Amino acid sequence: MDHNIRIGIGHDTHRLEPGGPLRIGGVDIAFDFHLAGHSDADVLLHAITDAILGAASLGDIGEMFPDTDQANKGRDSADMLSRAFSKVKEAGWCIVNLDCVVLAERPKLLPHRQAICERIAEILEISPSQIGLKGKTGEKTGEIGLGKIMQAMCVCLLGSN
Repeated sequence: MDHNIRIGIGHDTHRLEPGGPLRIGGVDIAFDFHLAGHSDADVLLHAITDAILGAASLGDIGEMFPDTDQANKGRDSADMLSRAFSKVKEAGWCIVNLDCVVLAERPKLLPHRQAICERIAEILEISPSQIGLKGKTGEKTGEIGLGKIMQAMCVCLLGSN
């Protein structure tokens, strides 16, 4: 049985290391730390990529862009998301909405939320009003609260074209 809607969830975690800027949602934020990873380590775009791929049953970001491939070293996560979205569109799906959470003790996400939503909307050819984005702290506990890592989660609803 085929349905007209699909839901997917994405999650990602990256270590914080000294030296900025910090890239979140395709936006560089002045900060004294950056996210470390094989690509540019944009934790939010990685979670979104996994959510849209999962909703369309097209695998995950690690299958499309394995960290064992040197071509993915330092790769722009916006490019990864754009390529994943192309596959989702080819499979006959469109994005209804995204709901995202970034878990980080700092920096505060609110001053950057509009710019991040606009950048994600640009990559995915949707309206910023289709994107929910929240920032949550670790309340000074655990690896998030101690500023050692940053995590992001995303839920995506797809509709058939």
